[in-house]
Amino acid sequence: MSEQSDTCMSCGRALERDERALYRKLFNRGADRFLCLRCQAAHFQVSEALLREKIEEFREYGCTLFR
Repeated sequence: MSEQSDTCMSCGRALERDERALYRKLFNRGADRFLCLRCQAAHFQVSEALLREKIEEFREYGCTLFR
């Protein structure tokens, strides 16, 4: 099993747990390399605030990635 990255693969910023969970939800459930929230927002051309709202929605829906 590969080791999970603690930094964004694009900008090198330290990652929070929810950033890794969102990356897995939106890109690849089995990922071990991730983008930070800022880089995910840039990729999808949306605001970081929108992605934070989605994190809360996924948590409320009971998605196990966001525990």
